Amino acid sequence: MKCQLCQVFVRILEDVKEKENKIMARKDYDQFADELIAAVGGKENIVSVTNCMTRLRFVLADESIVKDDEVKKIKGVMSVVHGAGQYQIPIGTYVSDLCPVVKAKLGLTEDAMAAGTMVTSEVELFFDFCPCEIVAVTGSDGKTTTTTLISKFYEAAGRRVHLGGNIGAALLPMLPDVAPEDVAVVELSSFQLISMRKSPKIAVVTNVTPNHLDHHKDMQEYIDAKRNILLHQVPPCREVLGYENDITRSMVPDCKGKQVWFTRLHDTDNGAFLRGDGMLCMAEDGVVTPFLAQKDIKLRGLHNIENLLAAAAAVWGEVPVEAIQKVGSTFTGVEHRIEPVRVLDGVTYYNDSIGTSPTRTIAGLRSFDQKVILIAGGYDKHIPYEPLAPEVIAHVKDLVLMGATGPRIEKAVCEHPDFAASGLTIQHADTMQHAVELARAAAQPGDIIILSPASASFDLYPNFEVRGREFKKIVNELK
Repeated sequence: MKCQLCQVFVRILEDVKEKENKIMARKDYDQFADELIAAVGGKENIVSVTNCMTRLRFVLADESIVKDDEVKKIKGVMSVVHGAGQYQIPIGTYVSDLCPVVKAKLGLTEDAMAAGTMVTSEVELFFDFCPCEIVAVTGSDGKTTTTTLISKFYEAAGRRVHLGGNIGAALLPMLPDVAPEDVAVVELSSFQLISMRKSPKIAVVTNVTPNHLDHHKDMQEYIDAKRNILLHQVPPCREVLGYENDITRSMVPDCKGKQVWFTRLHDTDNGAFLRGDGMLCMAEDGVVTPFLAQKDIKLRGLHNIENLLAAAAAVWGEVPVEAIQKVGSTFTGVEHRIEPVRVLDGVTYYNDSIGTSPTRTIAGLRSFDQKVILIAGGYDKHIPYEPLAPEVIAHVKDLVLMGATGPRIEKAVCEHPDFAASGLTIQHADTMQHAVELARAAAQPGDIIILSPASASFDLYPNFEVRGREFKKIVNELK
């Protein structure tokens, strides 16, 4: 694997040598290769990429990652200390995996880029050299479930699938095993898309709502990053857009191929929709095909109906309808997404740690036909919480808040005109253990307790998965 992936980088550098003569005029090829730097944001990327490549010096944005036992074994790892100046990347350097914040911390200016500093990412390299068809999904909500469903549709049809990207698996190490007849199914975040120069054959944009505004300079930059999944497509191609979202609807002019919708609330003659009789249907070329009854779907929540519609629209014509029906009627969900944990003393506990934004938490709350006890709050991404307030008042009987966003959520809820008459109780917790104890004390038999923070996890946890697993561990240890 090492040799093949090193050859990938040789091919990249040969391309650079051919196209960027201004760089090669200042240094010879071998010296340039020896000065490669990869700036990688997370432990998983660091470990996976260093297992495949040599001759790279890694610059990290977070000093805490450098202290990890596994990362410390990697030769040449460096850290960029927050607030302690900038590491100036040499002109002509090849830089990998930079989100906007990391780029700023490294002092990577537009002038430096114009002078020859190359910026790419692990995902971009995979797109450059992947020999098979790529299907990719982005959006503020629903990415992982939609991506997983698409991969399972292809698997049910007998295709060999390579699943990765933001969903958790690094793509580049897969490359030596990818054959032209395979299919790569990729989840893409705004950070991965922001510098993309290629787009997939089939692109899905589930929705776009305010998120990650602690990293992006404004909402428009976030939207533009998402649009990159469409902008570089080459016909023949396919685009699947969420009809209910104003921003995704506005992306139609960016589409270069066969654009279709998915919608739960409207009928359409061009895409996947939920019909009034409870049938999921696909309308294409004047033909409406019912393919799955809503009552047969195991996934909880109307938002997951939308995820199923999006996934079906993406693979329609690529896999047999029977494959969609089989998966759609048996798939029970992805970890941390309204995941049942246990029933104790008549109280049901759910882990929805993926609720890292208000829209995700709203979708989770709407999945239940009774008021719940909600544990929320976490790291502050500087997104508005006012839209969450009426949903909390409508769907929550007891609210347990924690983390940096706890006071912001409380302020939004308390300032809502319906709060005074709601009878909603609000409590604050210092830790997840404390939050579970408060929620349990408030619960009666028949109640539902759900962790759906409407916030990122980074104040207390490295990611939402660790947060969700701690919640499950605490709940499962309750006596």
